Amino acid sequence: MPLNGFIVDIRRPGLLVEIQTTAFGAMGRKFDQLLAEHRILLVHPIAVHTYLQRPGRKPRKSPRHGSVFDIFAELVSIPTLIDHPNLMLDVVLVSVDEVQKHDRRARRGRGGYRTLDRVLREVIDIHPFRGPQDLAALLPAGLPPRFTTADIATHAGVSRTVAQQMAYCFRALEIILELHRTKVGIHYSRR
Repeated sequence: MPLNGFIVDIRRPGLLVEIQTTAFGAMGRKFDQLLAEHRILLVHPIAVHTYLQRPGRKPRKSPRHGSVFDIFAELVSIPTLIDHPNLMLDVVLVSVDEVQKHDRRARRGRGGYRTLDRVLREVIDIHPFRGPQDLAALLPAGLPPRFTTADIATHAGVSRTVAQQMAYCFRALEIILELHRTKVGIHYSRR
């Protein structure tokens, strides 16, 4: 549905709904234009469980697993936008079927299969984020008063890369403060 030169997924009275699976940064211009006058609900599905559907085979569960922490990979491109009073974010954890077909030109890392479609199997949970305080709830409990991204990774049970993305977003939103840098890494504290 066109609005001010942009395509909007769903338009309801008083609310625009955008469903975005990747590339939040690509929506920056759209948000800059529309958030001034419209409330927007950004819905981001994350596949917690993926079942591979290949021709002539029984569906099998993929070893890849998503989590609510995957939202930070997208938020790093627009970390302070969650602070906008007209923006709401729903992270929807889902289970999906990935329909694949054999393709000899597919990259080797994909095992010779190309994904044709993703089909929703089940909605597992919805995490609503209505501002920085909701996002701050993902900062793990039990962190020492001064901590690094290694501490975040350990306490949250995520990779160091995800912990670095979290720290970047939390620092931009002033949820955590950068204290100083050492060879070990950047030391932070909660605000």
